[in-house]
Amino acid sequence: AVNLARGVRDAQEAHAAALAAGGDERTAAAAALAAARALHREDAEASGRMARKGLALLDELVPGGQHRVLTHCNTGALVSGGEGTAFAVALAAHREGKLRRLWVDETRPLLQGARLTAYEAARAGMAYTLLTDNAAGSLFAAGEVDAVLIGADRIAADGSVANKVGSYPLAVLARYHHVPFIVVAPVTTIDMDTPDGAAIEVEQRSGHEVTEAILPSGRGAGGETGGGVPIAPLGTQAYNPAFDVTPPELVTAVVTEWGVVSPVTEGALDQLCSRSRQVSMS
Repeated sequence: AVNLARGVRDAQEAHAAALAAGGDERTAAAAALAAARALHREDAEASGRMARKGLALLDELVPGGQHRVLTHCNTGALVSGGEGTAFAVALAAHREGKLRRLWVDETRPLLQGARLTAYEAARAGMAYTLLTDNAAGSLFAAGEVDAVLIGADRIAADGSVANKVGSYPLAVLARYHHVPFIVVAPVTTIDMDTPDGAAIEVEQRSGHEVTEAILPSGRGAGGETGGGVPIAPLGTQAYNPAFDVTPPELVTAVVTEWGVVSPVTEGALDQLCSRSRQVSMS
């Protein structure tokens, strides 16, 4: 995630600046911690603004309230400042009595939807339903999805969106069924130095995440930490990308704390980033 790298860099720079000014390690560590806390406050404020802007857009695109929203992976308070990104929009809808159902993709293979998003939805008292990733198509076909809300790990200059693997097929389904596909992410996620989706490096994760079921104890059958129960023949090769890339033409809108971009174009994203920098510097 590009904004995670930015946060680490800010903390490192604060640490280095404190040392350069003659401070000791304790002073430098305190400076790094202060920078991290400042970033967390910024993220929390951004979360609230994204929630309001996202709900306003949702009401505009799907009039009448009682939204049925499909989400993927986890985009709530467990992974972000405040109440999250895409999840924060769904939570705002719930609080205003406008959320009829939150559809939660389990998000294979690490099940962030089942383990994290479902937990946050239950804790908030939302009406939610967990589904296997492969069941999403049948939901669209049955007319049970009014909008898709996802987050983003990186948004390229052309508007290509890198997010948890499984996001791209949802965008294709949404376009076919004429359902809005909305990306909710802070402006720091937009990377104007990355020209397009082809320039985004996608991490390939261990095949064991696919060929083994995770044990609740986190230990394999032989007692080793991090193992699982085999669910495929030994030696099976697995294709396990961490992310996929959704092209901008499949994205209805990108919602940030500084505004909504729709249609998603390089020029519009550049203007948004420039405006946010100007305000931050003023």
